Amino acid sequence: MMAGETRGKPIRCRAAVCWKAGEPLVMEEVMVAPPLAGEVRIRIICTSLCYSDITFWKLKDPPGCFPRILGHEAVGVVESVGENVSEVTEGDIVLPIFLPDCGECTDCRSEKSNLCSKFPFKVSPWMPRYESSRFTDLKGEVLYHFLFVSSFSEYTVVDIANITKIDPNIPPNRACLFSCGVSTGVGAAWKTANVEKGSTVAIFGLGAIGLAVAEGARLCGASRIIGVDLNPDKFEIGKKFGVTDFVNSGNCGNKPVKQVIMEMTDGGADYCFECVGAASLVHEAFACCRKGWGKTIVLGVDRPGSMLNFLSFDILHSGKSLMGSLYGGVKPKSDIPILLKRYMDKELDVDKFVTHEMRFEDINKAFDLLIQGKSLRCVLWMDK
Repeated sequence: MMAGETRGKPIRCRAAVCWKAGEPLVMEEVMVAPPLAGEVRIRIICTSLCYSDITFWKLKDPPGCFPRILGHEAVGVVESVGENVSEVTEGDIVLPIFLPDCGECTDCRSEKSNLCSKFPFKVSPWMPRYESSRFTDLKGEVLYHFLFVSSFSEYTVVDIANITKIDPNIPPNRACLFSCGVSTGVGAAWKTANVEKGSTVAIFGLGAIGLAVAEGARLCGASRIIGVDLNPDKFEIGKKFGVTDFVNSGNCGNKPVKQVIMEMTDGGADYCFECVGAASLVHEAFACCRKGWGKTIVLGVDRPGSMLNFLSFDILHSGKSLMGSLYGGVKPKSDIPILLKRYMDKELDVDKFVTHEMRFEDINKAFDLLIQGKSLRCVLWMDK
């Protein structure tokens, strides 16, 4: 179809549908409704796989729900816009981003927060504005959305609050990484922690997010970046991202990790980042950061209902901070252009995150690679 011919009409296209928790995705034809007011329909150019997709693919209980179109790290081109949308137009290259940025509420207008009040972030099966779906299968059964993006489909509908227009010269197989993982990790060091030049950083978990934190800490001028992981292979990988020291948490002899890091840093790291999503690791990271000014940043997504327990005495007497960092504290519409410019200026290196590229129909193979720990980021091309 020529541009404009699909406007206002449902589009039939391919999507990888998750029908049941933990089962292979099914490549099938679906119907994508036109955008309502305040929404944008985009054609996905490429999408990458993030561990959060695996987490929710496995989740049998709410907020897991099925049938669902997963995927949230992507880049696309605007096919059509709903009423009251002036920020983007047909043909614009955009990043769909799970974290809304409405530009109007107190939080979005503030430099201090990236947590929109108008559309509070939640793991919802619906579009944010109307609590309804734009996807159906060919029998008319509703398919649920994921993180307001659902990029495992050739076309998807996204609210304008979740869309950031980008420079069309950026290679799409790199731009998509800024839609979640790279921005989360780099942002946590740059925005949330505000890592200072010459400081010491400890990163717990050297998956893609942990390595993106290392890249961010390197950009901020950290003098030591300590990677903590159970997999010794991660040290060689980590060196490419600025990791200077490695602690194998499963093989510290008879010393606890806390003691090892305290000795390495002469009293604790200035900044600790938890990048796995485990309460026990949050406690460990907090224990490893320096008294008086140490900051522990939580990025990992733990299972629903997981609790943290701290002694009141330790909080009062240590003077440390513990903070959460959703999407790395990055404000999608104002900070993403800055990060993309730093990539184009060759300051920020994201090429090394992409370990695999394959066709969309090989998505289940991409899932296997990520689950087995054989890939950092696998980019899936819709049309190759």
